[in-house]
Amino acid sequence: MTDTAPRRASTLRTVLGFTWAHWMRRPALTAGVAAAMCLATLTEIFVPVQAGRMIDAVAAGQAGRGEALGAFGIMVALGLAMAALRHAAWWLIIPLTLRNMRDAAGEAFRRVQRLSTDWHADSFSGSTVRKITRGMWALDTINDTLLLALLPSLVVLGGTMVLLAARWPVLGLVMGLGAVAYVAMTVTLATRVLSPVARLSNQWDTKLGGVLADSVGSNAVVKAFGAEEREEAHLARVLGKWSRRTRRTWIYFTWTGTGQLLLLWLIRASVTGASLWLWWRGGAGAGDVAYVLTSYLVVHGYLRDIGQHVHNLQRSVNEMEELVALGAQPLGVADKPDAKPIRIDAGTIRFENVTFRYGAHATPLYEELNVTIPGGQRVGLVGRSGSGKTTFVKLVQRLYDVRQGRVLIDGQDVAHAAQASLRRQIAIVPQEPILFHRSLAENIGYARPDATLSEIEAAARLANAHDFIAKLPRGYATPVGERGVKLSGGERQRVALARAFLADAPVLVLDEATSSLDSESEVLIQQAMERLMVGRTAIIIAHRLSTVRALDRILVFDGGRIVEDGDHATLLERPDGQYRRLFDHQSGGIERDAVDAMLG
Repeated sequence: MTDTAPRRASTLRTVLGFTWAHWMRRPALTAGVAAAMCLATLTEIFVPVQAGRMIDAVAAGQAGRGEALGAFGIMVALGLAMAALRHAAWWLIIPLTLRNMRDAAGEAFRRVQRLSTDWHADSFSGSTVRKITRGMWALDTINDTLLLALLPSLVVLGGTMVLLAARWPVLGLVMGLGAVAYVAMTVTLATRVLSPVARLSNQWDTKLGGVLADSVGSNAVVKAFGAEEREEAHLARVLGKWSRRTRRTWIYFTWTGTGQLLLLWLIRASVTGASLWLWWRGGAGAGDVAYVLTSYLVVHGYLRDIGQHVHNLQRSVNEMEELVALGAQPLGVADKPDAKPIRIDAGTIRFENVTFRYGAHATPLYEELNVTIPGGQRVGLVGRSGSGKTTFVKLVQRLYDVRQGRVLIDGQDVAHAAQASLRRQIAIVPQEPILFHRSLAENIGYARPDATLSEIEAAARLANAHDFIAKLPRGYATPVGERGVKLSGGERQRVALARAFLADAPVLVLDEATSSLDSESEVLIQQAMERLMVGRTAIIIAHRLSTVRALDRILVFDGGRIVEDGDHATLLERPDGQYRRLFDHQSGGIERDAVDAMLG
C-alpha cells in the first residue's frame, strides 16, 4: 500500500482523536494539567520584562536601587510560581496518564479477546502483545508531548511575539517569521519524511516480537529437532532487516535535527541583529536589548525542543496506530443488538438448512445441512480430515456465522444468543488441551471462577486427576508452566476433563482425547469420559473409531455432507458403507470378521 499524504493525515487525525477521546473521559484532570502548564509558561514570558527593568535600573546607579530590587523580587516570585504550577501539572498528569494507559490496554485486550477465530489464526500472539504494550506506552509519550511540551511552547511563542510586537513591531515580525518557519519545517519533516520510515521500522519491530514469541513458545519442537542454530539464523535475518530499517530511521532523524539546529542559529542571528539595529538608531536602550535577548533565549529553548517534541509526537502516532487499528478491527462474529443469554436445559441441537463456507471460498462446505441431535444423546462425528466434523462443533459454539439456515439449541437460534452465555454452557475437551501458566487449581477452576477448593478437588477425582496432583510437592498450587509443559500429555488431558466436570455444562464436546496417549493414561481418561458424558448431550469428534462403538449414534461426514447415520452395529452391516470401510482400514478387518460372526 502506497504511503500517501491523505493516509498520513488520516492516521494523525485518528490517533489524536483517540487521545482526545481518552482526555474527555477525565475533563477535570485534563483541564487542570493544561491550565497549570499555561500559567507556568506565562510566568516565564514576563521574567525577561523584569530583567530589562532591572538592567535599566542598575544603569541608573543609586537612584535605581528601589526599581532594581522591585524587579528582582518580581522575578523571584515569578520563578517560585512557575515551579509550583509546573509541579501541579506534573502531579495531575500522573493519574491522567496512568488511567488512560490502563483504559487503552484494557480495551485493546478486550477487543482482541473477541476478535474472530480466523483473525487469531492469522496473527502472531507476540506481535499482538507488542502492538498493545508499545501503543500503551506511546500514549504516555503523547500525553507528555502535547500537554507538558507543545502546549507551553505555543504559549511562549505566542505570548513573546505579542509582547515584542506591541513595543517593536519589527522585532515581533522577525521573531514571528522565524518561529513560523521553524515550526513549519519541523512539522513537514516529521509528517512527510520521518513518518514513513518510522512506520516501516515499527512494522519490523512488531515482526521481530512475533518471531521471538513464536520460537520461544515452540522451544520444545526446536529442541526435538536440534534446530537451535536454525532458529538463531532465522532471527538473525529478521534482526538484520529490522536493523537496516531502524538505522535508516535514525539517520533521517539525525539529518533533520541538524537542519533544525542551523535554522535556529539563523533565527538567533536575525533577532540579535534586529535588536542591535534598534539600539543603533536609538530605538532601544541597554535594558531593552537585554529584554529582547533574554526573551529570545527563552523562545530559543522552546523552539529547540519543539523539534524533538514534534518528532516524539510523530513517532508516538506511528507506534499507536497499530493499537488504534485493533479497535477498528471488525469482530467477525459479534453479538447481535437483540442478543440475549441462552438457557440450555435438554441440550437438543438442530441444524436447519445450514449453508456455510469459509471466508472467500467459492464452494460451501455445508449446503442445506439438516440434522437433529436429541438432548442427552451421545453422538460420534467421524470422517476423513476436512470432511466437516470440527466445523460442525464450531458452528454449535458460534465461532462462525452460517450463510443460510439456522443452528438451534433447545429451539433457540445461537445467532441471537449472547456468545458468552452460549459458550459457558458448552464444555470443550480438545485433543491438545491448552492450559494457562497458572496453578492446577486455577486451571481447573477456570470453568467456574467461584468454585471452592473442595469442588475443584471433587472434579479432579471424577477426572482421575486427583491422585497425580496430590503427589506433587505443592499439590493444587503447582504451576503447570506455559501451555502446561510441566505436565505429561495424559495429565494435561485429565486436567482438561476436570475443568469440564467442574463446568457441569449441558452440552459436552470431546475432540478425541485419547489419540496420542499411553494405554494406562487412555484407560483412566476413557473412564473419566464415560462419567462425564452421563446426562449430557455429548458430541465426540472421533479419529479412532474404537472410541465410538459404545455411543448412541454415529454421524459419518464426507465433503460437508452426512452420508451415514446410525449406531456402530447398524453401520457395520452396510458392506459398502463408508463407516465400514473406515473401520476396516483401522482394524485391518480382524474386528469386522468378529462382528460379522456375532451378527450371524
